[in-house]
Amino acid sequence: MQTTYKELMAQRDALEQQIQAARKAELDEAVSKVRSIVAEYSLTAEDVFAPARGQRKASAGHKVEAKYRNPATGDTWTGRGKAPKWIANEDRQKFLIQTSAA
Repeated sequence: MQTTYKELMAQRDALEQQIQAARKAELDEAVSKVRSIVAEYSLTAEDVFAPARGQRKASAGHKVEAKYRNPATGDTWTGRGKAPKWIANEDRQKFLIQTSAA
């Protein structure tokens, strides 16, 4: 006896419902286990998930202290990146900011 199209569609719908129910039950169990482990070891999101590719570290982005100062204008430069015009092709020693050692 051959199964009809309508019967197969009804079987598919029933199977889809079973699949969704099984997925929900397994996800609920997995989330419960993960939460238990996270709580037990006091884990953070950073502990569990590696940073996305190209994403900066948490310490990145902090301001860097200026290393050079233009005495004529007071402009400063950290010594990172492209040198500003006022220091390009100059002896950088004469622009160094003197810091007091503690």
